Amino acid sequence: MSHIVVVGAGQAGLSLVAKLRSEGFEGAVTLIGAEPDPAYQRPALSKAYLLGEMERDRLFLRPRDWYDDQNITLRTDTRVVAIDAAARRVTLAGDEVLSYDELALTTGSHPRTLPAEIGGTLDGVYSVRDLADADAMAPEFQAGRRVLIIGGGYIGLEAAAVAAKRGVEVVLVEMADRILKRVAAPETSDYFRELHQRHGVDIREGVGLDRLTGTDRVTGAVLSDGTTLEVDFAIVGVGITPATVLAESAGVTVDNGIVTDAHGRTSDPHIWAAGDCATLEWNGARVRLESVGNAIDQAECVARNMLGAEQPYRPKPWFWSDQYDVKLQIAGLNLGYTDVVVRQTDGARSHWYYDGDRLIAVDAMNDARNYMIGKRLIEAGKSPAPEVIANPETDMKALLKA
Repeated sequence: MSHIVVVGAGQAGLSLVAKLRSEGFEGAVTLIGAEPDPAYQRPALSKAYLLGEMERDRLFLRPRDWYDDQNITLRTDTRVVAIDAAARRVTLAGDEVLSYDELALTTGSHPRTLPAEIGGTLDGVYSVRDLADADAMAPEFQAGRRVLIIGGGYIGLEAAAVAAKRGVEVVLVEMADRILKRVAAPETSDYFRELHQRHGVDIREGVGLDRLTGTDRVTGAVLSDGTTLEVDFAIVGVGITPATVLAESAGVTVDNGIVTDAHGRTSDPHIWAAGDCATLEWNGARVRLESVGNAIDQAECVARNMLGAEQPYRPKPWFWSDQYDVKLQIAGLNLGYTDVVVRQTDGARSHWYYDGDRLIAVDAMNDARNYMIGKRLIEAGKSPAPEVIANPETDMKALLKA
């Protein structure tokens, strides 16, 4: 009976082992995670959980006894330190060795951190990536305190929204000339800048961090424009990097992520990858899709292919972000967009991205209906004319039948 080992016990790892069992695999399955807890909802960490609106127990995707019921060996608080691909063995911290027939890497990603020389290791400086991070920073969110948020992407903006709702004074700095520049059109940046400013957040674009100050704990900051600030704590949201160290130790190809083929197989025929750590083909380019949806869908596809399905993975990208009373829902990928069409009706707003005359993505703010219509249009390869989308009189649902 074969043994499948999965390294990385987050959303992708859980989805993969669950799919192995639901597809009828009866061999041994071992799921290994470095964190002490089993798989949990990460997006909630910078939203409902940090706000205190979600109890810790509700974060967990499956109770521990589910793993026992599925005959899955769950090894939490366990680090894999090396992979011997030739011998098909993984070495755990403490020198325990496990043999595998097939290995899947669902190792996720790591937050980028600030260098020690500019204060990145001071107490009171946080990242938002795992449950331990959220638990550590939660006591900092007290009314009247001051936080500096470094980075104007979705993580930084979500943290700003939590802080502002808790009565914390917020300064957010973004080195680029606008927030969300890497991931969204200027129209979306403008929408969220105005939203945060209405809630009292001080957003400074085109301004970076020179250094954090303090002896043992952060007490202030010097910005790139020479401004000095007094702060009680700081949150760093400057992106993530794929966790590829183990893949590199195994000798598999890595290029801004673990390189996989259409089936999720790496350059080693017995090693697979899925989730944030994996890079895949998308319209002739290599991309990593950092989302819950991709983690689930890609991992389930990999599980089927580990069992011989030979099914190509065709991603259907979708993302979301909650900030204040606004739910942003994103369908598709806006890579290479040339035009953006704004649709505004009855307080709902959506931004439609076109590459030439081809619809490629939609940002929808409190507009779940048009998000779903846009998602279905993109997946069906349908591209209504931009002027049709912009027209508030258009029957959007009818576009699906056109």
